[in-house]
Amino acid sequence: MTTRATRTPRKRTSVALLAIFVIMIAFTIRLIDIQVVKADEYTDAFRAARLADGDILYGTRGEIVDMDGTVLASTSIEYETMLDPEIVKDYDVYYDGYDKDPTVVTWEMARAKIAAATDMTEDEVQAALDNAPSPRWAPVKSGLSTQQYLDLRAIGVPYIASTPIEKRIYQNGAVGGNIIGFTGSDGAALAGIELMQDACLSATNGATTYEVGGSGEIIPGSQETQPATDGGTVQLTLDADLQWYMQQMITEEVGIQGAKYGSVMVVETKTGKIRAAAEYDTVDSNDAVGASGKSRMFVDEFEPGSTFKAITAAMIMQERVATPMTSVWASGWETFDGGAAEVGDSFSHDSYHYTLAGALIDSSNVALSKFGTMLPPEKRYEWLQKFGVGEPTNVGFLGEEDGDMRPVENWESQTIYASTFGQSFTVTAPQVVSAYQTIANGGVKHPLQLVESCTQADGTVDKVAVPAPERLLDTDVATDLSLMIENVAEQGGVADLIRVPGYRIAAKTGTAQKYDPETGNYKANTYDTSIVGYAPADNPEYVVMITLEEPTRVTSSTATAPAFQKAMTQVLKNYRVMPSESPLPELLPKFAE
Repeated sequence: MTTRATRTPRKRTSVALLAIFVIMIAFTIRLIDIQVVKADEYTDAFRAARLADGDILYGTRGEIVDMDGTVLASTSIEYETMLDPEIVKDYDVYYDGYDKDPTVVTWEMARAKIAAATDMTEDEVQAALDNAPSPRWAPVKSGLSTQQYLDLRAIGVPYIASTPIEKRIYQNGAVGGNIIGFTGSDGAALAGIELMQDACLSATNGATTYEVGGSGEIIPGSQETQPATDGGTVQLTLDADLQWYMQQMITEEVGIQGAKYGSVMVVETKTGKIRAAAEYDTVDSNDAVGASGKSRMFVDEFEPGSTFKAITAAMIMQERVATPMTSVWASGWETFDGGAAEVGDSFSHDSYHYTLAGALIDSSNVALSKFGTMLPPEKRYEWLQKFGVGEPTNVGFLGEEDGDMRPVENWESQTIYASTFGQSFTVTAPQVVSAYQTIANGGVKHPLQLVESCTQADGTVDKVAVPAPERLLDTDVATDLSLMIENVAEQGGVADLIRVPGYRIAAKTGTAQKYDPETGNYKANTYDTSIVGYAPADNPEYVVMITLEEPTRVTSSTATAPAFQKAMTQVLKNYRVMPSESPLPELLPKFAE
């Protein structure tokens, strides 16, 4: 018979066993949760807690190349190696894995390996350690290659550290520096194409992480790598060889003419692609300390002057209110609107019966005023906008200006007439080039282009989007206008200075007075001069424009003629352009009968 006294201990034992059983079941469930259900989560957390170090894998900034792939900018990675004297001692390094015996790497062994990897002597390595400027830092050597860095890392001891240093190299120095731009000492893009195309050129860094043992050694098999992605390659439309020549030439011409500044731009007529864009003074991208980072070619605004007389002719011919032989009477100086406006020519003359072609050849401001006002100001304002005045070019260069033109409702009498011969509004050199590209290309405007493409690290080529070509002038109007501009080159004052044997040339000069904001008037005897043209005139291939700021040897636009002749000759030779097949037809008459 079981008594109450014996039943109570048994009951307690059963309860205790049950409790233990329940606890064991709970632990089992928890263990399954940790080791099975959430195994990855806890493993990652555990490993993260043991990750003592890692290495950044640096991607390389992309290259900038010219139209043919010639490298204009590239990046090299160099390493600076140092020691931590405080932890220099013997270490067990498992070169062959944990299933093999470790190698005890003494300082003497490591020193020999460091010397071999860095092309130093062991005495030099020892001296670097002995002369450490601080207890935790002893510089060893800089300028090491990636292979040398890898050899040092393979030694496997924790007191060796290497820091990568990115160095941007510009192969042509100051040639194209105004366009290519530069980066800072920290590798950040600061100007030019470097900054404009930073999204393409920038690299994405990766990393190598690993677990370490108690002595700081890397645990074999624990390494994880997130690879770096190099930057893309930016291809420009520039021709490096042509750019080099133009840079030397414009530098020389600025000196010869005693000018403050000069520029030259070359554009392919049928595509709008910029083949050269050189200026003096420029920037050496390898030594750009203190440089503004702006290209004056795209930033400087000036009154185009006589180069835009061809645009006045284009609009009145396209609107069918005049032809090359339409005529007006014009004196050397006249007043308009009851004296509210005064216009004079650069030379004194009696009243001439100018044809439109003759007015362009002699560059008569008075005659162009009469021809231009055959269209109302509102219509001329629209045409100036069509030719790009008042908006930046498609290039979109950093800091690019769009020119300045007042709303037509604010035009007073003087502006109504001055705007017919390129005064009272401002443009940039690329805007003038774009206008002449349109004329040379049979009336079809191709937006200017400086960047061709971005090729990603994986080989994907992203072509730069360019707006579709736009026809501004009918073919017959463009043909007649081109013949007029060719007659300017043949009959004008700089004809002998710009002639290129074997080729028909079309060109127009411009002389712009310099505005003085302090006085509100134009400066006396101070001019910005330019010339723009294309060749061969019978089958235009390239447009060339030269500008000189305040030349002193010759103050008129004649100052730009020698530079134009040199530039056009080089362009035609560089691209092996065939000479003109036929001579210029009969010269257009300047005066009506």
